[in-house]
Amino acid sequence: MNIRKMTLLLGGLSLSLASLSAPAANTAESYPDKPVRIVVPYTPGGFNDTLARTASEYLTKAWDQSVVVENKPGGNTLIGNTAVAQSKPDGYTLLITPLPFSALPGLYRDKMPYDALKDFEPVIWAGSTQNILTVRADSKFKSVKALIDYAKAHPGEINYGSTGSGSSNHLSMELFLELTGTKMTHIPYKGSAPAVTALLAGDIDVLFDNLPNVYPNITAGKLNALASTGIKRAALLPDVPTVVEAGVPGYEVSVWFGMQAPAGTPADVIEKVNAGMVKMLHEKDVIERFGKQGVEVVASSPAEFKALVNAEVKKWTGVIDRAGIKIE
Repeated sequence: MNIRKMTLLLGGLSLSLASLSAPAANTAESYPDKPVRIVVPYTPGGFNDTLARTASEYLTKAWDQSVVVENKPGGNTLIGNTAVAQSKPDGYTLLITPLPFSALPGLYRDKMPYDALKDFEPVIWAGSTQNILTVRADSKFKSVKALIDYAKAHPGEINYGSTGSGSSNHLSMELFLELTGTKMTHIPYKGSAPAVTALLAGDIDVLFDNLPNVYPNITAGKLNALASTGIKRAALLPDVPTVVEAGVPGYEVSVWFGMQAPAGTPADVIEKVNAGMVKMLHEKDVIERFGKQGVEVVASSPAEFKALVNAEVKKWTGVIDRAGIKIE
């Protein structure tokens, strides 16, 4: 083959390669050009749903494209999570993921239908709240110390509630039991509302629950807050000590909420979704609305959220292993 033919051949090849790579390079410019779906692996209600619907409303206006919320509960969130993991990685299917997402690998092990770290691409750590250690207003437990002392003297006699194995309130208590060397009996419920109702009725003695879920009963004087799980006191409960301040060194649980996409979603699309979410989360009315629910806005980068998820999976897998928690 002479030089002229070789040059023409290479030139045509270059144009072909360029045409193939052009759509990838311009992915974010055309995104989104069809409806986007945000999957919430829970029933409507609660902050996961609030976050998704706030994003839906804001991004629909910002992108001039429909962004819809699909509640897909069941299987301890595995149904919704799996649906997103198996979706096309093009940015048109997104997932709301809170703290319990990081506990599932430890709970299900080889029964997991996806890999929590390999099958998702973190988009944004949207915000965090705290769990509050609560008792009835007439409880004999007036402090964390009183609770610990009684638990040590009467192993297993105290009943604590949760919204199910692997939930943030369950994990909060398991970490508390591990660090205090105490034993209590776990009573799981199907949601926060029945767990709080059980606490008020005296069916359980103590409950860690998300601040937004117990705050109304605390302000109404029906529940007492003994401690908060964060590294600093909850803004809505400034007089309530952290668990560390109450005498349990090394304790910290941040109940986080975020958004992820299927692994393989183009990086520029991830960045565009992140940028849209950051703008939304910095809106004054959003900060105030979330703050009234006890949720502090974070608005992280994708890399920061990825680091959090990796660290949380390691942390909670360890807690679950040491506590011997298993789901058959």
